[in-house]
Amino acid sequence: MIKGRLKIIPLGGLGEVGKNMMLIEYLAPNKEMGPILIVDMGLRFPEEDMPGIDFIIPNTSYLKGRERDIVGMALTHGHYDHIGAIPYIIDKLWNPLILAGGLTKGIVIKRQDDFPNQPKLNIQEVKDGDIVKLPPFEVEFFRQNHNITDNFGLFIKTPVGNLIHTSDFKFDPSPVNEPPTDFEKLRRIGEKGILLLMSDSTRAEDEGRSISENTIMENLDLIFQQAPGRIVAATFSSLINRIQQVITLSEKYGRKVAVDGYSMKTNVEICKRLGYIKTKRGTIILPKDIDNYPANKVTIVCTGAQGEGQAVLMRMANKEHRFVRLRKGDTVIFSSSVVPGNERTVQILKDELYRQGTIVFHYKMMDIHAGGHAQKEELKEIIKIMKPKFFLPIHGQYSMLVNHAKIAEESGIQEKNIAVAETGQVVVASQKEIFISKETAPSNYIMVDGLGIGDVGEIVLRDRQNLSKDGMFVIVALVDKKTGRIRSSPDIISRGFVYLRESRQLLAETRKRVIIIVERATGSGGAVNWSYVKDNIRNKIGEFLYQRTKRRPMILPVVIEV
Repeated sequence: MIKGRLKIIPLGGLGEVGKNMMLIEYLAPNKEMGPILIVDMGLRFPEEDMPGIDFIIPNTSYLKGRERDIVGMALTHGHYDHIGAIPYIIDKLWNPLILAGGLTKGIVIKRQDDFPNQPKLNIQEVKDGDIVKLPPFEVEFFRQNHNITDNFGLFIKTPVGNLIHTSDFKFDPSPVNEPPTDFEKLRRIGEKGILLLMSDSTRAEDEGRSISENTIMENLDLIFQQAPGRIVAATFSSLINRIQQVITLSEKYGRKVAVDGYSMKTNVEICKRLGYIKTKRGTIILPKDIDNYPANKVTIVCTGAQGEGQAVLMRMANKEHRFVRLRKGDTVIFSSSVVPGNERTVQILKDELYRQGTIVFHYKMMDIHAGGHAQKEELKEIIKIMKPKFFLPIHGQYSMLVNHAKIAEESGIQEKNIAVAETGQVVVASQKEIFISKETAPSNYIMVDGLGIGDVGEIVLRDRQNLSKDGMFVIVALVDKKTGRIRSSPDIISRGFVYLRESRQLLAETRKRVIIIVERATGSGGAVNWSYVKDNIRNKIGEFLYQRTKRRPMILPVVIEV
């Protein structure tokens, strides 16, 4: 018997990396709307052509007027690409019930404290094996290895059939600081019958299996054995397991540990309070106390492995850190891979570290970083375990989704039973079929810029791009009300276009042309359309400047009647 259908609506994370948010909507027979379960609410960082933008968050217009249909939100783990948009969105959704693991809950609440005008969250902690009923859904949380603690996959019972959302995951036979994957539990879940598997695609293009955290631990141990001076370990503040590994090794070799970087200190504080990071008494010291200990007895754990301008490691490299001056014999460990787009800044950072005589290790030299995402063999394994009827690749660029779909086909799932969708597309699943609907959900970028949310659009971005490329050219003309003539030579302000002192002839010709344009418009007497005059200045001066320089600055004409 057919029991309605499901709409799977990705508001982010498909066809892109980050901004993960998914809606699962149940439609009873003959109904066009129904209850909605939300999975994650993440952000992504801006692209290179988005100057000034802080974050991009999901467009939740689909939920406008549907707030009462939201039964709750399940968070898979505490990375910002899965939870970071909550402070910007949650109040618009009438603050629904949030289900999250202990660490995820701690990070979400701490981040919410940075937004004092936001409501207190309605958040409930869950553990491995917990089952929460959110009618008509029932959600069971099962532990998955990733590179952060309290990462959960979701087994979701619906009236149509059972769904699996893998979260970000990998299969690690020998992880550090957490148990390995519970394959017996996964098999028991798979035996319940899975209608649809939604699986992480981030490394679907990579052959083989992901590296075990135990291998990383062994290689880091070798570095600690040989390091003659201080060790600076730079990684993501969300890599809780890696931070614990560095602390454990520091204690093994009698080193004190200084934690530096706002997000790093915040996460370590949360994890220590919740028991996810364990240290001996006296291990953690303040950065200002580093020089009180011999160099070979100090480790610094910090942010900045991506070459961020104001992060701790870059401030050390630029000799701008308040307490640390790098010197010959110090060892710097980059325990993270390079995020695409950051290659140049990371290279500049490494070069500067080498200039100061430090010993540098990074993931291309030895296995000192493992990603938190399953590769091809692991992705095949989860499909084999779950034996789903339908398959939807999630989390990744379009090429990753397509290659994951090929893995599913190779694993025995028929092509007609696989949907490759992107953000904003609506996937419909019933007991008989799965397909991408003609219906779409709004999916344009919502950009966060300072305190502004969504008030920067394509036009503003284009202006910023133009300013960053060819600069700005301001023309100020004072016009006599009675005569219609320009009182004095127009003032010109140039920023990022030409250096005024070296372009006097160009500026003189520009002023002459502005005078001609204005006085032709005012010479015939009567009322003057100053908007038309400014448009004329903008267009004609723009053409003139392009002929002379082959550049198109943003031209801002200012005409003042006096």
